[in-house]
Amino acid sequence: MTKTDTFAGRVALITGAGQGIGRVFAKGFARAGAKIAIVELNEDSGRSVAAEVEAECGAGTVIAIRADVADPAAVDAAIAETLEAFGRIDVAINNAAIFSTLKMRPFEEIPFDEWRQVMRVNVDGVMLVSKACAPVMRGNRHGRIINISSGVVTMGRPHYLHYVASKAAVVGMTRAMARELGADGITVNALLPGATFTEIERETVTPAQKTQILNMQCIKRHETADDLLAAALYLASDGAEFVTGQSIAVDGGTTFR
Repeated sequence: MTKTDTFAGRVALITGAGQGIGRVFAKGFARAGAKIAIVELNEDSGRSVAAEVEAECGAGTVIAIRADVADPAAVDAAIAETLEAFGRIDVAINNAAIFSTLKMRPFEEIPFDEWRQVMRVNVDGVMLVSKACAPVMRGNRHGRIINISSGVVTMGRPHYLHYVASKAAVVGMTRAMARELGADGITVNALLPGATFTEIERETVTPAQKTQILNMQCIKRHETADDLLAAALYLASDGAEFVTGQSIAVDGGTTFR
């Protein structure tokens, strides 16, 4: 992606940006001119991605904040640190989630502690970060909240009931928040990725399953995080100011809505 000044003067806060999709978002929004706040539980991963951004886009373009998105005090502190560093928040991308470490199993075999942990991060985290960013965006009469849901919501994928339920909640929150925030110049939308391959190892995906994924798609190549980045950049742009409350599938035509 070529560097631009599309988002010059704007600040994007991205959760779970220490790896995978979030890492690509951080680097992509920085290349588009935004200042970046990486909010990541793994401090080393967050700092590593921040170093990558700085190496490409220069010093002062990024900060890395260690925070648990499901901890209200930690989220509030992360917002305060971002405002101290950059003075504003224009884009909030709720990307942090538990998925790659989950084991496939029938729903009646899911330990309740595991269920609660998935809900804590995937649902509580989205609500808390959005709640903390909304007053800042209201003050600017401008904001973009982009929530990362999943195509499993429309597919009803088996053996991941906790993950499917959590991502369905994200779609519901997206719609409700869009209703509440629209009058303040804030849009809220969700992206529903398909099977996205990043540097994160997916031990549960076999070669046969990769072939099956391609067979389900209209576009016959594997999805990458750059496909999601393009959609996120659009939703964060001035060109999307009249788009809100939408759940947009970016999955190569696996699902139609």
